[in-house]
Formats: sequence, C-alpha cells, structure tokens
Amino acid sequence: MSDTALMSIPGLVDPVPASRDITPRADGRVDLIGLPRPRIRELFAEAGLDDRQAKLRAKQVFHWLYHRGVTDFEHMTDIAKPMRPWLAERFVIGRPDVVEAQHSVDGTRKWLLRTADGHDFEMVFIPDETRGTLCVSSQVGCTLTCSFCHTGTMKLVRNLTPGEIVGQVMLARDALGEWPRGTMVSDADAIDEDDEAGHYTADGRLLTNIVMMGMGEPLYNFDHVRDALKLVMDGDGLALSKRRITLSTSGVIPMMERCGEEIGVNLAVSLHGVRKEVRDELVPLNKKYSIEELLQACADYPGASNARRITFEYVMIKDKNDSDDDARELVRLLRQYNLPAKVNLIPFNPWPGAGYETSLPERVRRFSEIVFEGGFSAPVRTPRGRDIDAACGQLKTAAEKKSRAQRDREAAEAAAAALQD
Repeated sequence: MSDTALMSIPGLVDPVPASRDITPRADGRVDLIGLPRPRIRELFAEAGLDDRQAKLRAKQVFHWLYHRGVTDFEHMTDIAKPMRPWLAERFVIGRPDVVEAQHSVDGTRKWLLRTADGHDFEMVFIPDETRGTLCVSSQVGCTLTCSFCHTGTMKLVRNLTPGEIVGQVMLARDALGEWPRGTMVSDADAIDEDDEAGHYTADGRLLTNIVMMGMGEPLYNFDHVRDALKLVMDGDGLALSKRRITLSTSGVIPMMERCGEEIGVNLAVSLHGVRKEVRDELVPLNKKYSIEELLQACADYPGASNARRITFEYVMIKDKNDSDDDARELVRLLRQYNLPAKVNLIPFNPWPGAGYETSLPERVRRFSEIVFEGGFSAPVRTPRGRDIDAACGQLKTAAEKKSRAQRDREAAEAAAAALQD
C-alpha cells in the first residue's frame, strides 16, 4: 500500500512524516516492530534525545524487542524508570492481532491474523520430530492466480510491511514461549555497539525454520521481505541462520538474483509443470517467464551449490502433471541446466471448487522413483494440517469463508460463556 493510500485511511493522524517503513497510527505513536536499530536510533533522535542517548536507547530497545520479545516498555529493566513512560508515549511494540487460532490433529497450528487497518492473513506452524517450521505470509491475498492454489483465488489487497512480516515470527515465539531469559547489562555497559554483553541463547527451540511460503508471492514484495528477514537473521535480534530460511517463488525472474545477493536465503521454486501448456495453466506467470528462463535463473542463483540445493516444489495433480513422461522430462531439464536440485513432491491438497484431484499414491511413488533414478532427491511431502485448511495451497483467509459479523458473534458468545463459568 502506498504512503498516500495509508494516509487516506479514516481516523489516522499524521504524527510523523509518512514513510515506507512506518504506518501511521490513529494514536500518533510509531510502531517499532519491523525497524532496524539505525532507524530506531534515528527516530529517537527526532523525538528529542541527544546522539549519545539515542544510540544507547536504540541498542537497548532493539535488544528487548527482537531478542527478548517484550511488548511493554515497563519490562525493559535496564532502562531508567523515567525514560520508560517517555518511550510509551511516543512509540508502541506491536503484534498482528489474532482473530482465530486453530490446532490440527497432527499438531499443526494456524493463526488468522489481522493488520492494524483491518485486513486478514494467515500463518502456519508445522512441528516435526527434528524441527519446527513457521510458514510466513508476505501479502494479504496474492499477486498471482495459480489455478491449483486456494490462496490464488483471492485478490491481492496489499503487501505486508516489514513489521507485519517479522511480527508473525515474533507472535509465533510468543505462542510457543520461546523468548530467552537472562540478566540484562547496565546502561554503561550497553553503550558500545560492538560489545558482546546482553546476548543470550535459547536451547531446545520448537521454531527452528522459516519458510516464506504463506500467502502471497514474496518477490513481488521484495523490499519488505528483505528488510524483515534481515531482522530475523540479525545476530543481535532473532538470530536465525539464513540456512534455516527458505523463500519460495513462482518464478519472478528479475528479482531472483537480488534475492540471492541481498538476502542470501535458500531458494524454493514452485515448478508444478515441465511442459509449457501445463505450467501456463497451473502457474500463469509461466506465460511471462518461461520454464527455460526460470531454470537458467535458478542455475545463476547466487550461493546455489550441492551443499545448498535449490528446492523445486511439484504439486502432484491426477492426470495433469504426474505421468512417467513428466517425471523423465523433469529429470532432463534439471540435468540440462546442471542444477544442484531437490524435488519436493506434494500431493495436491483439495479445496472446494478446485477442479483438480490428488494423484494416486502409486502414481506419486512411481514419479518419485523415476526422479530418484535420474539422480535427484524426490521425497514425497506428507500433507499436514488438512483438517484446518493449513496444508500447502490451502491458505485463504477466513474473511472469505466466514463473515466478520459471524466471527464477532462467536467471540461475544464465547466471552459470555466464560463469564457464566
């Protein structure tokens, strides 16, 4: 959403100059989530702190926000008590509003979230024995119209801001209870930006990996996704290694090289078809950027190697893209472009009105065998969270499944029941 559009939202005031990283709020305060330390320092200086104080407070606040996960300035115990109300009057520590939280029988969790301007989007947490993966959204709705994907039937409302993207990670850590604990350093110790004081570790985390595979096409919101992931990877903040972050794209070729150079995370490509007519139908972006152009961009992706393979996502759809010939063509293409690749085979996850069926298990198994025999790993992904529409390709906000009035009525009924108890 443009700054002009943001400023036109009824009820908003203009407490600070409109900018790409700050969304105006009705109460005039600035939400610090999504802002890097230099930007926080700049805002503190604009608010009246001298250079030394702005530097010190920015370092302290950044640590409390992104490493400790606090949501109240009063909990920042190494900041002088008179300073905390000063911060609270001018700034806020935001999180996306939780509209609904669902739990699958297989342990998958899905949250329906709402932005400050009233738009809904979703995120999903998928626990496994050795890892826990958070599926993060980058847009409200989606830029693309992939025919097999439920999210693709939504219109794009707007891009999510850096704060709304990184806020999903922080909200998941809130829910999982995964913020580290420890003793903060004093004001004097905190002045040097290069010191090692105040750093913590959190062993045994449930949330170990992030995939930008939620609602939206991340590379059509590149700047905001990049800025959010830099905060996630910051060693003084959320401190998640770039090797544990995967960005999925349907093939926005002009942005793929920048993704490798400026973010450096693992790349996943939504392929889903190896013949033009099939991929044109499933992933209409193919009409703009061909399979050949896409695979060449993958071959050129910075940092791709046998140790950091590119993942190709391939949804298995009955009688559409699941033949032996399709498998052999996939192998041929990967070999032709000499790609360090892994293929994730994803049984199609049905949704009402999809018009496609899931490939039979024996067909998926045979497809996988052909790709393996061709020299490429081709595991079959186990569907997760189907019972709560949290599986791959099923995300579509409840705003389009259930009216807001119905949700508000359910919330009121739940509150009344709680009071009676």
